[in-house]
Amino acid sequence: MAEILQKDGTWAFDGDTIRIVPGRERGVHLLRQTLGELAVPLTAVAGIAFEPGRRGGRLRLRPRDGADPLAQAVRGRLPDGADPYQLAVEPGRTGVAEYLVDEVRNALLLEQVPEGPADRYLLPGPAVPLSVGAGDGTASFDGEWVRLEWNWMTEEGKKSAGTRTFPVADIQSVEWLPSHGLENGYLRFVLIKGATKAPPKHDPHAIELYGFKKDPLMALVAAAVLARLPHPSGAGATGRPAPAAVLPADAPATPGPDDVPVSDHDALLRRLRELGELHQSGILTAEEFAAAKQAVLKRF
Repeated sequence: MAEILQKDGTWAFDGDTIRIVPGRERGVHLLRQTLGELAVPLTAVAGIAFEPGRRGGRLRLRPRDGADPLAQAVRGRLPDGADPYQLAVEPGRTGVAEYLVDEVRNALLLEQVPEGPADRYLLPGPAVPLSVGAGDGTASFDGEWVRLEWNWMTEEGKKSAGTRTFPVADIQSVEWLPSHGLENGYLRFVLIKGATKAPPKHDPHAIELYGFKKDPLMALVAAAVLARLPHPSGAGATGRPAPAAVLPADAPATPGPDDVPVSDHDALLRRLRELGELHQSGILTAEEFAAAKQAVLKRF
């Protein structure tokens, strides 16, 4: 048994499985705490490394492509602190980290685990039911049905369509993209029938993300749904097209035609006033207020 216990979490390897348990300290990212413990079979591992730093270092586990629905959904776009396959190693524990790396690498060689893509998901994905509120709505998933509900930040035309509920059987693919710079992110469900090219703020099957703290949790919803879609390696038993987890890395955050109408001027002014009131009342932090205000100003 190789094991390393840190404030950031615990990794343990018994020869067959790497158990990853997130820490409970205040600084541990909300996504990792929400995801909980991971049991990663050796057959799902492509590689492992320890990167030394000025203060300790960092363990990194690399799953095989297609082995984990969460890794399939995020495609390396999570920040380091939110990535469940990374562990911050404290000074004085680097030797233990290197020993764990050696043990896993030796096991990969002995078992001759291929580094190439997996032909099925080897991890089950996040537990359901799951509900996350962020950006302009709330996404809920019970293992069979997806439900999208809107909030006061939702564009009026999209909100007028009402709450959206649809089964997994109607979903062709799931796209998740985090906010980057001045570009908003999104969680989008592409349906087999009724797909649209509208940007996320107008798409009734998408939630637009503004860069708030809970945004990465939407990746858990994407992963839970992906785990129940045909695997990317083929069409699967249903004969449906293989799902694309996310858009290409160079895809714009809000693709779609330029002629989609923007929110009217008065509605944007109302939202700015509402944001100011939420900030003054302490509901929004200064950082959240600044990000939300910037998102609204971009609509003018």
